[in-house]
Amino acid sequence: MSTYTQIFYQIVFSTKNREKTMTESGQEKVYRYIWGILTNNNCHLYRIGGMEDHLHIVTHIHPTVAVSNLIKKSIIAKYLLGMNTSVY
Repeated sequence: MSTYTQIFYQIVFSTKNREKTMTESGQEKVYRYIWGILTNNNCHLYRIGGMEDHLHIVTHIHPTVAVSNLIKKSIIAKYLLGMNTSVY
């Protein structure tokens, strides 16, 4: 017997101190990075977008993946929240 799940998550990340450090050219790098992490964990990215100081991710996370483990494992929070202007 199989089970069908369809749970959408909206994950929001902010830059450190809400500083406007994500330039347009840098956003593409961040989006690709996150897309790769989600794909490697059997998740589906529906939408990703944001502004200079935050971003939103709408995704389906595979039932075998814990949301907290996905974020910890992929170091998304450290990468995004600790970024500075020199990265972009």
